[in-house]
Amino acid sequence: MTGDLGGYDCHRDHGPYAGVAAFLSRIAADRPRLASRHQVELHAIAPRIDPTARPAAEEEPIRFHPARRTAYLAYGVTEFVAAWAGTLRHPVTVRFDHVDNADETTRELLDALTRHCPEPLRLDLRDGGSEPATADQTPETIRTALGDSLARGFYHHAARTARRGRATVTPDGDLRHWWAFTTGLATALAALERATEALDLYHEARAATDDPKITMSAAYATAMLYARHLPAADQDPAQARRWLEQALHLAAGLPDPRQRVLSTVFYEQGLALLDSRAGEPARALRLIDDGLARLAAVLAPGERPQDLARLRHNRAQVHLALGDPAQALADLDTVIAHDPDNCEYYVDRAALHRAAGRNQAAIRDYDTAIRLGPHLPEAYYNRAVLQQERGRPGRAREDLDRVLAIDPGHVDARIALVNLHLERGARDAAETAARAGLALAPQEPALLCTLGLVRSERGSLAEAEDLLTRALAGDPKLVEAWTNRAAVRFDRGDVAAAVTDLDHAVALSAAPVPRYNRGTALMRLGRWDEAARDFDHALAQPGLDRALRRDLRAELARCRRALAG
Repeated sequence: MTGDLGGYDCHRDHGPYAGVAAFLSRIAADRPRLASRHQVELHAIAPRIDPTARPAAEEEPIRFHPARRTAYLAYGVTEFVAAWAGTLRHPVTVRFDHVDNADETTRELLDALTRHCPEPLRLDLRDGGSEPATADQTPETIRTALGDSLARGFYHHAARTARRGRATVTPDGDLRHWWAFTTGLATALAALERATEALDLYHEARAATDDPKITMSAAYATAMLYARHLPAADQDPAQARRWLEQALHLAAGLPDPRQRVLSTVFYEQGLALLDSRAGEPARALRLIDDGLARLAAVLAPGERPQDLARLRHNRAQVHLALGDPAQALADLDTVIAHDPDNCEYYVDRAALHRAAGRNQAAIRDYDTAIRLGPHLPEAYYNRAVLQQERGRPGRAREDLDRVLAIDPGHVDARIALVNLHLERGARDAAETAARAGLALAPQEPALLCTLGLVRSERGSLAEAEDLLTRALAGDPKLVEAWTNRAAVRFDRGDVAAAVTDLDHAVALSAAPVPRYNRGTALMRLGRWDEAARDFDHALAQPGLDRALRRDLRAELARCRRALAG
């Protein structure tokens, strides 16, 4: 494949990933083995690559993806295109038209490709182009497009499509389609963190109709906005409960007994969520157990496995809240058996394995989660932490680098990477990584603390003290910052200020190091009795490092000699 690959029309009227999906399909056909390693993200972006795959909108039930998923897909596809570009023997130019009118998914992916793709691939991004053909769309075709965008997690396109649909119908003339477009728009807006606008749409729906099914659905959706999606200051559990009770009241009047059970059980999961958050996990557990029993009575064997999996997943969280990790694990095992392609469940089970010390089982679950939902930053990050704990810093560093390539704003990964560099003595790399993190999060206490430590080790004591003071302003409970600033003040000759800092550290932590450091500073001030008490207390702590135990004994002996005169 050489030369000019021609042009691709990215106009948003052609849908999410317009233009880039056709380009990806072309190179996937050219390199099928390479494409097979990126199957999940390629199918999400260009589903026609696999004509046998089931459309997202036909899944039962539909999965609703987080809005940030498109950024993860863009990262994976960029890896695919970069690997393909690496096989080219001659320069290749790809032209994309109507970039100025492209959907957000397309622009996000083109931005990622522009930043990361190597020579000899050249992207020719152009605004404008031949005008896209306009087709007369019926409410039915608009509704189909809306359902597809929601199911695939392309919420900007879904919102535009829903608005276009609402402009074609009225609640008086076509209530069914008007409601589909209205609730679809509300769903998209909530996913895009615009839940207040979604709330207004449900109020509009209640003003427009008293249809019991619509008002029932609107009541449940309103409850979830108050429970989950509104800004934290506007969330209101009492309001959420009132709307859930209204939804349940309306569900009780459904004429179909089976649908009555399904709707009631589904809405009661909202009550279970509120009960669990309110510190009533036992009440939440009763609701979930009762719901599972009622579903078993109306569902045929093998029917709606994902719905059953969600209830058991909810129950696993409640068992955790009740302090029963074994039962939570049993539920998650069943959940995964019912819905083995949901990466979220593997991440949750991995956390349970890790808490129980089953690190290998946890890593296997993180591996599976990454395979099913490529480029999940949290899965890579958690696997990195485990690799570090297992003494595999190289693998941990690879995972942390991957997290930051996918999500440069992942602060915890930056902190972990800086600490890894410090542990191997790579101060330059540690300082570079810390400064890169602070460029994104200038007041992040842990990064300020670590950079302060690096600068102190390099002799820049005044700068180090300023950094550590800023860290403590952001997090007065950060023990490491108190300890590190005390060391800096000690080295600068302000021993009394160092003792004051270590008083804070000791009040916050029972760890032996702050007491050892305070004892050392107290010795410098001639306060031998207080120093001896710190060393004695530190020596009584279990699991002391051998070298630290030796140093504590030596300093304690020195104190006793001084006290003996």
